[in-house]
Amino acid sequence: MPRKRLPGFRRRIGVVFQDFRLVRHLSVFDNVALPLRVAGVEEKDLVTPVTEMLGWVGLSHRSTARPATLSGGEQQRVAIARAVIARPELLVADEPTGNVDPEMAARLLHLFDALNKLGTTVVVATHDVHLIARIARSEMLRLDKGQISDPTGALRNPPRRVGT
Repeated sequence: MPRKRLPGFRRRIGVVFQDFRLVRHLSVFDNVALPLRVAGVEEKDLVTPVTEMLGWVGLSHRSTARPATLSGGEQQRVAIARAVIARPELLVADEPTGNVDPEMAARLLHLFDALNKLGTTVVVATHDVHLIARIARSEMLRLDKGQISDPTGALRNPPRRVGT
């Protein structure tokens, strides 16, 4: 891919890093709003989606806080909100529920499932297969010790190709 097309391509991917990678000097609100600002969304048009997303992840009351003042679970939820706010075509999440309680973990995975139903391809790396099994649909694949297994027959119905 030509170098000049990389920024646009990257904007179509949401990533939830295991170590959060929040911008320390930005508030919770501004961390979540960052992908929308990079995409050129006007300030007046990003307040509602960011506020709604913070409500979804249970952090409305922490919108002005800085990352250093948040617990690990709160930072995790900010990272997830930031990764999904722009409705990416591909979401890659590394242990996205590792720092949250089981109830919030289920809620976040339902968010991923809802995004998937809207067309986002979701790739989750986790050791918590029981949690994934609660919401997994037929497209689930498992990578174990370098081998892909197909517990649900997903390889018989290959996923649709995402355009570049």
